[in-house]
Amino acid sequence: MDKFIQKIKDNKIETIFIMIVILIFIFLTIDFSPENKEPTPKTTNEKVETKEEVKKVMVDIKGAVNNPGVFEMNKDDRVVDVIKKAGGLTNDADTTLINLSKKVTDEMVITIYTKEEMKEKEQECPPCECPEINDACVSDEKTAETSEKNSSSNKTENSSSSKSTSSKISINTASLEELQTLDGIGETKAKAIIGYRETNGAFKDIEEIKNVSGIGDSTYEKIKDDITI
Repeated sequence: MDKFIQKIKDNKIETIFIMIVILIFIFLTIDFSPENKEPTPKTTNEKVETKEEVKKVMVDIKGAVNNPGVFEMNKDDRVVDVIKKAGGLTNDADTTLINLSKKVTDEMVITIYTKEEMKEKEQECPPCECPEINDACVSDEKTAETSEKNSSSNKTENSSSSKSTSSKISINTASLEELQTLDGIGETKAKAIIGYRETNGAFKDIEEIKNVSGIGDSTYEKIKDDITI
């Protein structure tokens, strides 16, 4: 032992060098990176984002699609994706009033109209608005509200100037303005009524008005109590 100690004393420079090398090696092997100290927050965030990405919503689609019903959709899907899941559109479907790019929401109701339904809407109330039960409608609430106010104002104005509330409109003698006071009869249909009686003579009964282009059963039901021959 004494000899070993004496040897170290005789080789001080070599001993110091070895000690420095050992210290450097120890220093290099220690990892001072902060990533290993706090890995938990990052992992937690990733899990939360994953759950958010797979969130589902339930959507009800009705009308002119091949398989109407309630479907489970991803929260980032669009109306067009719901139509595809419902088997696509039928041959008589019309999406004029439908916003196909609108994002779906939970409990959303989508109604796809047929061409015949759209034709009736255009004849009865141009430009038409979607009913409230159709969440995929192109028009917004403000537009619908403005249209409804204008329509109501025009009807009141025409009604007060052409007939009293207790009288009926004669479809054989009524003027263009008087015919437009009837529910669902706009300028186009009023002109069609006048054109029909000019071509075919006076109406024989009120139900004959259904022979006029653009006036079907639904329109007739609205006006039958307000018209006479």
